[in-house]
Amino acid sequence: MQTPDKLNDGQLSDEQSREVAETIREEIARRRISRQALAEQAKLSLSTLEKALGGRRPFTLATTVRLEQALGVSLRKSMVVPSPAAGNDVAPDSLGSYSHRAVTWIEDVYITLRPSFGDKDAIFAYRTEIAWEPKVSSLVFREGERTDAAYEHTGEVAVPHQSGFIYLVINKHGQHRVITVSRPTVNGEMYGIISSLRAGPGSQLTPIAAPIAYVPLKNVREPTLGRIAPDNPNHALYRSHLRRTVEEPFALFLPG
Repeated sequence: MQTPDKLNDGQLSDEQSREVAETIREEIARRRISRQALAEQAKLSLSTLEKALGGRRPFTLATTVRLEQALGVSLRKSMVVPSPAAGNDVAPDSLGSYSHRAVTWIEDVYITLRPSFGDKDAIFAYRTEIAWEPKVSSLVFREGERTDAAYEHTGEVAVPHQSGFIYLVINKHGQHRVITVSRPTVNGEMYGIISSLRAGPGSQLTPIAAPIAYVPLKNVREPTLGRIAPDNPNHALYRSHLRRTVEEPFALFLPG
């Protein structure tokens, strides 16, 4: 049987796959649509959908998100693992010593928005899931569906009481990337700053900072991911979220 570790490979566990398949079958029956129609709407092959529904292969996170977008419902009701036994549901002091129960309101699947580093008019959009990971007793975040898949990250989430902000941190062989965002608004969005490295020609890397927004997937009627150009239907909406970061302001960018 698969364990939660399988999520790191982008696959749902056996139990989660069975749950997703059952929910999809219920939705197909309720809506009186064919599997072929659903596969086309989710931009999947019918073979992929049939094999997953039949239990011959596990659902992947990417496939599940596509189906959620097509159906407009959440398919992963047990994605948040129940709290483990007492004594193992508190994050380390380095992450804020928060309990699982105290941060369940952060757990969600988000559309992550930031300016494109290579095109001043485009917006870079990808998926980020924040969920409790019992093996490390903390929230973790997992990025997916990035056009630059080689740079997809998984990291820790710090929620200190003192500052009132949330920190998504990657520490890979001493190389850090830090995202600092506000607590969620009433609609669940989080806004802040990403501090990272911009890849240039060859091995050239340049420190860079930019506004960033996390918008719950369920808040966008027909989400689009990737490099979002001005002619994309969601460009204006995504741009408004990034502007909100600096106009309200949730973050400040000082002139040199």
